[in-house]
Amino acid sequence: MVYVQAIPVTLDPLGCVSEVGLLLRPNDEGSMVRSFVSGRVHYRETVRAALLRHLEKDLGHLAMPQMPASLTPFTIAEYFPHPSQSGLTDDRQHAVALCYVIPVNGDCEPREDALQLSWLTPEEALRDEVQEEFEGGSGDLVRRALAFAGWGRC
Repeated sequence: MVYVQAIPVTLDPLGCVSEVGLLLRPNDEGSMVRSFVSGRVHYRETVRAALLRHLEKDLGHLAMPQMPASLTPFTIAEYFPHPSQSGLTDDRQHAVALCYVIPVNGDCEPREDALQLSWLTPEEALRDEVQEEFEGGSGDLVRRALAFAGWGRC
């Protein structure tokens, strides 16, 4: 099963990440967890179309995402049902996710099962207490996304 995951960001005038958008959702046990825009690529759907569909589904139609010119992901996340060398787990399945950093320019409103969208500075998003709110080790993808986007070098 192929998925897309997008970490929405806002950029400063120099193109450096100023904020990271993290969703707050209930998990299957009813606990609140942090997550990103994420979802399946449907049969006969392009990766680009799936990415845009999930961005609009989770952030609203007015988010105005800046879709990348190239669909090369910043990483490929491999989720396993049991702990593995990837550090990412999903109890339901073995899944592969193409992961993207997507700048957004519009008004974002959480939709679907997301209860809240929090805009955090990169420093806040990397704090241990925020990282612990992610399931299955997926908070590490925030670190990878920020490294890919050049955060810390701006």
